[in-house]
Amino acid sequence: MEDIHASVSALQYYTSVQPSIRGRNVYMQFSSHQELTTDQSSHGRNSDQESEPNRILLVTIHHMIYPITVEVLHQVFKAYGFVEKIVTFQKSAGFQALIQFHSRQEAVEAFGSLHGRNIYDGCCQLDIQYSNLSELQVHYNNDRSRDFTNPSLPTEQRPRASQQAYPDPANLYAFQQAGASYAQMGRAAMIAAAFGGTLPHGVTGTNERCTLIVSNLNNDKIDEDKLFNLFSLYGNIVRIKVLRNKPDHALVEMADGLQAELAVHYLKGAILFGKKLEVNYSKYPNITPAPDAHDYLNSSLNRFNSNMVKNYRHCCSPTKMIHISALPQEISEEAILNHLSEHGTVVNTKLFEVNGKRQALVLFETEEAATEALVSKHASTLEGNTIRISFSQMQSI
Repeated sequence: MEDIHASVSALQYYTSVQPSIRGRNVYMQFSSHQELTTDQSSHGRNSDQESEPNRILLVTIHHMIYPITVEVLHQVFKAYGFVEKIVTFQKSAGFQALIQFHSRQEAVEAFGSLHGRNIYDGCCQLDIQYSNLSELQVHYNNDRSRDFTNPSLPTEQRPRASQQAYPDPANLYAFQQAGASYAQMGRAAMIAAAFGGTLPHGVTGTNERCTLIVSNLNNDKIDEDKLFNLFSLYGNIVRIKVLRNKPDHALVEMADGLQAELAVHYLKGAILFGKKLEVNYSKYPNITPAPDAHDYLNSSLNRFNSNMVKNYRHCCSPTKMIHISALPQEISEEAILNHLSEHGTVVNTKLFEVNGKRQALVLFETEEAATEALVSKHASTLEGNTIRISFSQMQSI
């Protein structure tokens, strides 16, 4: 960029907007370099890659939006041979690790298979070079270093803030065999990363119950689609069933226990159509498919089929402000007001564009009015477009 102000502005803009190129999400961060040069001698990594193969690899992680630990690296690299030692550290180039294999051939195979690959979808890219070290020195077995040939090393137990932010890594990461994706981020860690390093206060990340019982509904105004519009803010919906013998009760089955826990956390006590919602875990593990159970498993309106981290980042309790996207390019504020004003008093509106796409913020007088507008008008048609609505955490327009 031309100056620091321009680069700061660019990064600040893309903290709230997910940039994509040809359908692929891209991630940005400041470089340690002050300028670019076309001098070929500056491209040192080409000569580094041509260095003599060695059993020790130097690994740099680019676009690291999720935490990388010794356990994650071990699961990724052990598919190619016996990993003896791992040491991780932070340098100006970013997060790096030295990984020592038992033999040079194992390291060569890992290099050939993993260089340039992503640990997680769209991020945490592996940039691998051969190290010129002959032996790694590991003094402690902890989350920064590990000697797999000497499990009796001390752990050097020093309290670190990051250890409070994530549950036991062994419970977070589910790995697949080489040939599939090398590691899949556990949902708890992904949500923790989206929330800035720690799960919301009161959310454990360990709940396994996916089905919720929602009670004290206004049965004159509620239906399955309106409940879908609200609960899909916190995860994908499998099925919803309004109980015919108790029409002010409904069962909502979420895609997994963490998403169900987020819905309970954020929606308990919310006001909808004049009633204070009660949201609890159901005794039923799931909702049996039936004519009176609405199936949303394959619905394109499920919000967490893509941009999952962004959707988790935007999770919040109902607010007075809603965000509307997928609007027609020529839409007016008056048309938006006409579409929404039946649900309550609108205090202010703002139309704007992001990447050429028309969006709007609408501030209602009360959270109840904003919630009613969201559940009633999300996925509705406005001048030929199917609009999408979510709560905004902004305080004012």
